[in-house]
Amino acid sequence: MKYFAFFSSFAKIIVYIFSFVLAASATHIHEGFLHCLTSHISNSTSTSNPIIYTPKNPSYLTILNSSIQNPRFSSPSTPKPFLIVTPFHVSDVQATVYCSKKHGMQIRTRSGGHDLEGLSYVSNVPFVIIDLRNLSSINVDVERKYAWVQAGATIGELYYRIAERSENLGFPAGDCHTVGVGGQFSGGGYGFLTRKYGVAVDNILDAQLINAEGRLHDRKSMGEDVFWAISGGGAASFGIILAWKLRLVDVPTRVTVFQVNRNFEQNETKKLFHRWQRRADKVDEDLSFYPRFITTATSTDEEGNNKIIFVASFRSTFNGGVDRLLQLMENEFP
Repeated sequence: MKYFAFFSSFAKIIVYIFSFVLAASATHIHEGFLHCLTSHISNSTSTSNPIIYTPKNPSYLTILNSSIQNPRFSSPSTPKPFLIVTPFHVSDVQATVYCSKKHGMQIRTRSGGHDLEGLSYVSNVPFVIIDLRNLSSINVDVERKYAWVQAGATIGELYYRIAERSENLGFPAGDCHTVGVGGQFSGGGYGFLTRKYGVAVDNILDAQLINAEGRLHDRKSMGEDVFWAISGGGAASFGIILAWKLRLVDVPTRVTVFQVNRNFEQNETKKLFHRWQRRADKVDEDLSFYPRFITTATSTDEEGNNKIIFVASFRSTFNGGVDRLLQLMENEFP
């Protein structure tokens, strides 16, 4: 019994020592990483426009939670980044990549932060977040029909800047205006102009990417294989996207939109949905007509059982005026 008591006490001492060593090692890594960043990023300690946010900074949680869409990942038990970097310049991103690699810190890159699985701001190993919110400039060239947009901009900001410069140019991306272009474009980018012009990545001409070595590449220097991979395969596995060069597409001055909600239990709604399934790929490419099913309420049937009410919501965008749209809908979906 004395032997087992001695062994148990000895094991506890070993565990305590090991835990202390791990904690000391982690502290040393964090301090070294922070020192590396502050020595490589100019103006990193500015109080007016800070770039680095540690947990001691009063704005740390505000920045972290600002674009989290899934409440599961804003709980106290969710792993938090050692710090958040909000770069203003390309060199700030390069410095973060260099220091992260040197000190073994994982990087999570966040553009709009719309991913519901937390892939851009959660990790089970020590990590930092590069939040691209300050890299959000948009330059539109109307004559040449292209635009450069930095990865921290949102789709809504992109649409707004294009509309400022031209009534007849657009870009085929999504319809949720708060989604960041960095993530959506690298994942494909599906929207209401897709039937006519393809997804967003079908209209990307060039990109700026920082690789794991901290080097800045464009389409030519990264190579066509990497450019192909980031054009729909998700960019996070290949580097950090800083900007996209986009081909702008022609749109009419007037666009018509509508939304119709119908109870899915009604036979007419089922017939409309069935016809849409058979005709959606054959109608005029200027018409995007998409149904989605939503739960609006529950009711009780005659036997007292709860019944979920499903509504088919038909959303549409048409590149043209309402007169032509009505004629088209009458022919295709009478």
